[in-house]
Amino acid sequence: MSRLRTITRRTFIVGTAAVAGGIAVGYTAYKWPVHNPLKDNLDDNEAALTPYVLINRNGITIITPRVDLGQGAYSMQAALVAEELDVAWGEFAVSPGVPSAAYYNTAVLEEGFPFASTDDGFMARRMRSAGPVIAKFMGLQITGGSSTVPDGYEKLRVAGAVARDMLLSAAAQESGIAKSQLTTRDGAVVFPDGRTMAYTALAPTAATLDVPSGVTLKPSSEWRLLGKPMRRLDMVSKSTGTAVYGIDLRFENMVFATVRTNPRLGGGMRAVDTTAAKAVSGVIKVVQITGGVGVIATNTWRAFKAAALLEPDWGAAPYPATSAEHFAEVAASFTNERLDNRKRDDGDVEAVLAQPFAAAMRLEAEYRIPYLAHAPLEPMSAVVQLKNGRLDIWTSTQIPRFVEDSAARITGLDKEHIHLHVQIAGGSFGRRLEDDYVRQAVELAVAHEGVPIKMTWSREEDMTHDMPRCLAIARARGVVQDRHVHAYDLSIAAPSTTASQYGRINQTIPGPDSALARGAWDQPFAIPHYRVSAYRVPELVPISSWRSVAASGNGFLHECFLDELMHAAGADPLAERIRLCTDAASRAVLEAVGELSNWGATLPEGSGRGLAFTLSFGVPVAEVVQVTNTPDGIRIDQACVVVDVGRVLDPVNLEAQLTGGVIWGLGHAMNAELTYADGMAQQTNYHVFEAMRLHQAPRILTRALETQDVVRGIGEPAVPPAAPALANAIFAATGQRIRELPLGKHIRFV
Repeated sequence: MSRLRTITRRTFIVGTAAVAGGIAVGYTAYKWPVHNPLKDNLDDNEAALTPYVLINRNGITIITPRVDLGQGAYSMQAALVAEELDVAWGEFAVSPGVPSAAYYNTAVLEEGFPFASTDDGFMARRMRSAGPVIAKFMGLQITGGSSTVPDGYEKLRVAGAVARDMLLSAAAQESGIAKSQLTTRDGAVVFPDGRTMAYTALAPTAATLDVPSGVTLKPSSEWRLLGKPMRRLDMVSKSTGTAVYGIDLRFENMVFATVRTNPRLGGGMRAVDTTAAKAVSGVIKVVQITGGVGVIATNTWRAFKAAALLEPDWGAAPYPATSAEHFAEVAASFTNERLDNRKRDDGDVEAVLAQPFAAAMRLEAEYRIPYLAHAPLEPMSAVVQLKNGRLDIWTSTQIPRFVEDSAARITGLDKEHIHLHVQIAGGSFGRRLEDDYVRQAVELAVAHEGVPIKMTWSREEDMTHDMPRCLAIARARGVVQDRHVHAYDLSIAAPSTTASQYGRINQTIPGPDSALARGAWDQPFAIPHYRVSAYRVPELVPISSWRSVAASGNGFLHECFLDELMHAAGADPLAERIRLCTDAASRAVLEAVGELSNWGATLPEGSGRGLAFTLSFGVPVAEVVQVTNTPDGIRIDQACVVVDVGRVLDPVNLEAQLTGGVIWGLGHAMNAELTYADGMAQQTNYHVFEAMRLHQAPRILTRALETQDVVRGIGEPAVPPAAPALANAIFAATGQRIRELPLGKHIRFV
C-alpha cells in the first residue's frame, strides 16, 4: 500500500466477485500488457482475453471495477461498454470483478497535481500525460475524485468495441460470410439475410482469435445509449428495498460481531474489564483487537448489548482535547514557519494594501469551517471468514487492493489466498477510502476461525471513529477600487488531509501540499492583485477525504469573501465574476446560471439571491440560491446549478448527482459540525448531526453545458458552491454576513 500512497493523494479504490466461465474481452489503452485477472483459475474450456467483458453460454457480464456508492457507477461503466458492444440496455449482468492492477485508474491522480485544471502550460501537460503511466505502473485501483467517468470514457468503450470486433470475426469465420457484410444488434451478429447469431453462441470461436488493435469507436451521432436518458440498473432494486448491501448479507452458520475502540482516536486501551460483557446471553467470545475489544455473539443486538457493558480504561487523546483548542492551534498557524505554499500570487498585494488610498477601500474578515463527519447511512461493516488457510471478505470499499494488502499483513496469508468480494454501499462520501473497519473484522476472523463473522459498527462507533473533513480558518483582506475588486489576499490555515492519510502508513509528504488550498488558488479569476496562501496546521484529529475534499470548505472561504468585496465595491456579484473570469467554460457557466435563476429580477421584500462559483475536479459550477427571511427563520426557496462536464453521458443521472450535491452541501452548511470534548467527538448520531429535512429542500433547477473538449465526473463538484451561495443569499435577504459554518449557529432555518 505504501508504494501507492507515496505517489498520490487520492490513494484508494474498488474490486471483487470472482468471475466464472466464458470469454472475457477488454482493452488496454497503453503499450504495456497487463495481467488479465479473468485468466486466473479458468477451466480448460474457458477463455479470458482481456478484463472487461465476460461472455459464456449463460449470458454477458460487464466488469465494472469502480465501486457503486450510490452514485450510479456500475450503470455508467456498463453503459460505456454496452454502447460499443452493441447490447440492449440491461440485457447483461454487471460485476465489480476481482481486485487487480488491470483496473488501474488513469484519471484519479490529476486532482493532486500542483496545476490548475485550466492550466494548459507545458509542465501541466507533461504531468497529466505522465499520470496514466504512473497509475498503470502502480496499479492504482481507486474509486474517488469524481474520476470514474473520465477514467472509463475511452478505455471502457474500447473494451466493448474490441469485444464486438472479435465476435464479428467469429461470425465471419463460422458462416463464411465476409465480416464487412455483418452487423450487430442487441447482443447478436446480424447476417445479410436477417438471420442472427447470439454473442453467447459465438464466444467459443471468438476466444480463439487474436485481440485486435486500432478498433474504431462509434461517432456520438450513432450512440443508442450514451447521451440519452437511461434508467439505472439498480433503480428497481433500490426503489423496492430488494437491493442487497454489505450490511444485509446472511450466510449459513454466521455469527455476529461488533467492536469498541477508543473514541479518542489513536489513544489506545490501557485495560478492560470484560466480565459483564461475557455474561450476556448469546455472547460467544470477547477478544482484544488493536486499540480495543471485539464481541462475537449469536446476533448483532446481543453483540451491541455486550459491547456496551465493557469497562475499558481508554488512553488519552494524542491531540488537544477540545474543539476550542483545535481552533486555537489553527489560528496560531498563520506564521512564516507554517506557510506551506502560495500557489497564487498575482500582482503585488502587499504594495496595494499599504497604499494610502487603500485604507478607505479596504476590507478584512475571518471565516471558519468545522470538522464534518462522513456519516453514511450504512455504518461500517464487513463479513469475514478465515477457513482452511483461505480468507474471504465481503464489504464495500473504494480501495480493494489496499484491503487485500492489509488483510495479508494481519493474517500472514499470501494474497492468492485472500478473496475480496466488493458490495454496493449505502453511502460513503469518502469514508470507505479508509480500511480501519475491515482490518478490525479480519482480526476477529483470526481470533475465531471457521465460520463467517459479520462485524457491524454501531452508529455511535461509526460517528465517534470517523476521520472527518478538516477544520480551517481563513483570514482575508481586500481592496476595492472604481467599483471593482482590485486586490484579494486569502490566507487559509488547515491540517493537511494528505499528510494525515500518509501518516497512517508511516509516510510523509515530500514537499508542499497543493491540495491544502485547492478550490481557492486555482479559481479562474484575473483580479489584478490576487494572492492565496496555504498554512499547514500540525495534525490534530486524524482526517480524511470528504466529498469534494479541500474544495468543500475552500469554496466557502473563497467565495464568501469575494462576495463581500463585490458588495463593498458596489458591483453586481454576477457581472463582476463574469468580468474577472479568464476561462471560457467558466464564463459560460456563470452566464447560464444568471439566465436560469433570472438573476437581477425584482424579488419580494425579505427575499434574496446568493451566487457562488467553484471550479473543482476540472468542472466549473455556478449556483444561485434564493431564500426568504420569514418571521420563523430562513426558508430556502430555490437553488439553480449550472455545470460544464464537457460531455453529458447520462442526463438523468447527471441531474441526480447535481441535485444530491446541492442538498448535501446545503444541509451541512445549515446544520452540521463535528466537535470534540475530552478528546472525543460529541456528535454520536443523526439527532445531533442533522441533515436537511425534506420540508426544507428547495426546488432545484439544473443545466449542463458541453463546451469543453473533455469528459469530467460530477459526483463532487456541485458540493463546494452550495454553502457560499446560501450564505451570500442570507446576506442579500437580511444584511447579516455569517462567516462561520454551520450557518444554523447564527440564524434559524424553517
